[in-house]
Amino acid sequence: MARPTIADIAREAGVSKGAVSFALNGRPGVSDETRKRILEIVERRQWRPHSAARALGRSTTGLVGLVSARPARTLGVEPFFAQLISGLQAGLSAHGVGLQLMVVEDTAAELDVYRSWAAEDRVDGVVLLDLLTPDPRIAELERLDLPAVALGDPTRGQRISTVVADDRAAMRTIAEYLAALGHTRIHHIAGLPSLRHTRRRIAALKAAAETLGLQVATTTTDFSDTEGAAATRAALTVRPTPSALIFDSDLMAVAGLGVAMEMGRSVPRDVSIVSFDDSVLARLMHPSLTALSRDTFALGEQVADCLIRTIAAPATPVRMQASVPQLVVRESTTPPRD
Repeated sequence: MARPTIADIAREAGVSKGAVSFALNGRPGVSDETRKRILEIVERRQWRPHSAARALGRSTTGLVGLVSARPARTLGVEPFFAQLISGLQAGLSAHGVGLQLMVVEDTAAELDVYRSWAAEDRVDGVVLLDLLTPDPRIAELERLDLPAVALGDPTRGQRISTVVADDRAAMRTIAEYLAALGHTRIHHIAGLPSLRHTRRRIAALKAAAETLGLQVATTTTDFSDTEGAAATRAALTVRPTPSALIFDSDLMAVAGLGVAMEMGRSVPRDVSIVSFDDSVLARLMHPSLTALSRDTFALGEQVADCLIRTIAAPATPVRMQASVPQLVVRESTTPPRD
């Protein structure tokens, strides 16, 4: 089937090509009813602008976009996200590029933002965080001809630039360390179950448990301190009680530490705690938290570099490997009492 053109859209809608252009770019000059009819035809026929025509028809905006569908209350206090954004902005600024950040309620709203940005030529490219399984955003960005880079590891066969973070190896490091200390009962307080990296961490811990002889359980959360605290309280109430807790973020680990102390559990004598992310929070707590440490600011700079390369040559996906975090042992872990 031939690729539809603006002329085809205009013919079906019974309007001029100019009216179609006004509707696609959100400009005045067409009624709301006509705009709605045009956009419905565009969506049904899966029209997208020709990449060569777009390149000839516009200059760069000097902006890239990042949309987050995580709960806003968690982003505001999440050290990993703040450091990543800082590194991303620093890397982009070196090329004279700015960052446009939006927080939305869900993936559907995120897709709407991408469609709006593409139709209005608002950004030159976008950064994808928190890859989903499956992830509809990748196919939609390809349809929109909007250059993108994903932090994570997309499903095999998806053509998108990536900065790959090896969550499996990182989780394996934690499991082997706790097993070497003598822990056999471990509870994992994980993030959102829809996220690809959450599923990879859960699968990696389960695989490690089978080879290391561990008993593991997992509770998924929304990454907030509230749900992290509730999951910790539930985990420390069951019998037999886990001797070690793994948290998917520093924020939840700090909340879990507070709950353990509130319940009269000594850390690390009664229960050891390991955080998947390392930040100032982990170092300033008492006891200080054992954590997987990486330079998150530098990771943001790497994502920026990957996106700049992708924008320059959108037809050639770029693949970069992020460094595997290193385990930093602090005061929150010790061999179990029993």
